[in-house]
Amino acid sequence: MRLSDTQDSLNVRLNGPGETHVGWVLADPVDASGWRSERTRMVERLLPHVRQFMHVRHALVEAGALGRVLAGLLDATGAGVIHLDRRGRIAAANDRAVELLRQRDGLIDDDGVLRAIEPADDAHLQRLLSCALPPFGGQGAGGSMTVGRVSVPPRLVLHVSPVGGQDHRTRRLAALVLLIDPGRPPHIDPVLVASALGLTRAETSVAVMLATGCSLREIAAATRRKESTVRWYLRQIFAKQGVSRQAEVVRLVLSASGVLPP
Repeated sequence: MRLSDTQDSLNVRLNGPGETHVGWVLADPVDASGWRSERTRMVERLLPHVRQFMHVRHALVEAGALGRVLAGLLDATGAGVIHLDRRGRIAAANDRAVELLRQRDGLIDDDGVLRAIEPADDAHLQRLLSCALPPFGGQGAGGSMTVGRVSVPPRLVLHVSPVGGQDHRTRRLAALVLLIDPGRPPHIDPVLVASALGLTRAETSVAVMLATGCSLREIAAATRRKESTVRWYLRQIFAKQGVSRQAEVVRLVLSASGVLPP
């Protein structure tokens, strides 16, 4: 670093995206008495925000091949959206996801790694992520799960999907995690969903409730159908959309309703 006139600067070093590091230099303190404890505590509270800002900026720069898609995902407010790199580290997250992670109420950002608070949930989550992020050249597979919360029910719903069609220039964006809080579900227009996806009224009902965080059992109870009937409707949706997992249906529904970009 080139010389400067600062005599009492505070230098902070953070783990940056990938193998990089972020250096943050604060010049002389405004108080003549120097860096008092309340000042340094304020800087400590700012560090997670600085780190998150750098990760998001880095992801946006590296996502040139995705154009407006990543930016649109980061702007989505109806659902939490997290992008993971090839190593499973958080590359970017929208405001809703950052809020959920900051609350540490079920999910946490463990130095860039997405984890669940409960050990059993975390083991399940890491298995899902390993399937979505196979070794280089492998075929990724998505999946869904729920995560217990520290505060109160309902459990958070997670849908993990691999991001296909990436080359080595955009391999940091390798998986997409959608976070749905059933207590604060995104607004979904069933008319738009039915029209865009070509679903019947019953299929639309199942798809929309699935995207708002309901389980198949909860959908069956709410619609007064047998769970086997709900599963049959889900298989019909799979066949019409050419998908095989609930996470893919949720992503299609959110996109069709305008919650996420297509």
